[in-house]
Amino acid sequence: MGSDVKRFAELTPRVTAFTTLANITGIPAMSVPLDSTPDGLPMGTQFMARFGDEATLLRLAAQLEAAHPWFARISV
Repeated sequence: MGSDVKRFAELTPRVTAFTTLANITGIPAMSVPLDSTPDGLPMGTQFMARFGDEATLLRLAAQLEAAHPWFARISV
């Protein structure tokens, strides 16, 4: 368990480096899977909006999903 916690603590800043601003300020943000790695893993792009403007992010997410559906790329 100790090594798992240590590894988590080491990796977290590398994979969440860009979420800190939104988390600290409370502004709305979302990560949307827009592409995939060569191995088929999803790659997200983060979008932020003005404080209290979640509606803009939801509209953007709907437009992105309509233009480039993610569901069809899910492999089980």
